[in-house]
Amino acid sequence: MTTRILPAVSDPEAARSIITLLSQLPEAEPAAPVPDSTSLLDTLARLAADSLDELPEVVLVHERIGPVPALELIREVALRFPAVGVILVSSGASPGLFSAAMDSGARGLIGLPLAYEELAARVQAAAQWSVGVRRHLGRGPDVLPGPGGRLVTVSGAKGGVGTTFTAVQFALAAAASGRRTALVDMDLQAGDVGSYLDVQFRRSIADLAGIQDISPRVLQDAVYDDRTGLALLLAPGEGERGEEVDDRATRQIVTALRGRYELVVIDCGTQLTGASATAVEMADVAVLVTTPDVVAVRAAKRMVRMWERLQVRKPEETSMVVNRWSKHTEIQPSLIQKITKTRATRTPVPANFKELQAVVDAGRVQDLDNRSTVKQALWTLAGELGLLTAPDAAEPVTAAPGGTLAVRASSGVARLRGGDRGAVSPWRRRTGEG
Repeated sequence: MTTRILPAVSDPEAARSIITLLSQLPEAEPAAPVPDSTSLLDTLARLAADSLDELPEVVLVHERIGPVPALELIREVALRFPAVGVILVSSGASPGLFSAAMDSGARGLIGLPLAYEELAARVQAAAQWSVGVRRHLGRGPDVLPGPGGRLVTVSGAKGGVGTTFTAVQFALAAAASGRRTALVDMDLQAGDVGSYLDVQFRRSIADLAGIQDISPRVLQDAVYDDRTGLALLLAPGEGERGEEVDDRATRQIVTALRGRYELVVIDCGTQLTGASATAVEMADVAVLVTTPDVVAVRAAKRMVRMWERLQVRKPEETSMVVNRWSKHTEIQPSLIQKITKTRATRTPVPANFKELQAVVDAGRVQDLDNRSTVKQALWTLAGELGLLTAPDAAEPVTAAPGGTLAVRASSGVARLRGGDRGAVSPWRRRTGEG
């Protein structure tokens, strides 16, 4: 049996040493190393989108990988891709580190400098475990196959641009299309998702912050199942408790949610915190909402530049939604795209607050009339961003006047494939080696 191995190592010298030894293992097929945690998770997600069988049997994680620390990365891989055997490569192979690695979900620990015999034994054991898991892996209703649910973050350039309303409508559109959807309020000190949907619940995201292992039952206790079909994870009622939700807690909470729901929509508010930055970094789709005025556009540019400086997200990987747009507005989406270097969405959201005032004041935005031009634009945007269908089929969706959801879906998924490299296997091309 051929064992496919994906190394995650940032140091070029260490990468060469690992690949040299891996190439000597019998029936081993090592891929080109990925240089950071983001590349590793993206690569695994692309492979899993094709099929569970496309995933490598073994992933090697070097101790100096970043930006996510090695043990946290191992935990995330183990949660999102449970059929992959992960091995930690570390110079400090102590009993304490071994225990911590096993607790994070690793299948083995290899000490540095690498020894052929130890590497062969650990890789073989992890590969056999992976094959056994794939043979017997059950797919119950609480666990999604493959990379887990799609993650969408909605952030605001500044206060008052419509961030929460946009996030809520995206989530409602996804739920109406039949997707199991969770809506998370990560505006930790001033969250209003509950107010918009007329929901009061004693639990919040802060109740999950101190939990190391978030099981489906623990998660369910913190989530409010709303009559709209949404699963709501609200911001804490006491704003000071928002400090409990740090970047590490965010990563664990988001990973747990992605394991249970097809789509996770996060309202990140307008303030950059460790929690919101982590969510944006992890997102499949990162949306930034602005209005077409000078102050908001300047704020959007500041936010995008800050994300870039902190290596949270590149401008070109951010989708810009222009709210309260009019054809008479001097600042048009194309100009905002040019200024911020982001991708402006095709559908701007019209300025028509009169349609919204009654439902916003009543705290029942789910009752917004389907004839609302604002709702139609936002639900069309949800389709444009791929929130209403699986990632391989997404086209604009509109809320029809009669209350039905009209969906135009086209087939075809963009897959990572290299050119013709002769004897190079398709799997190695998909991981980027080619």
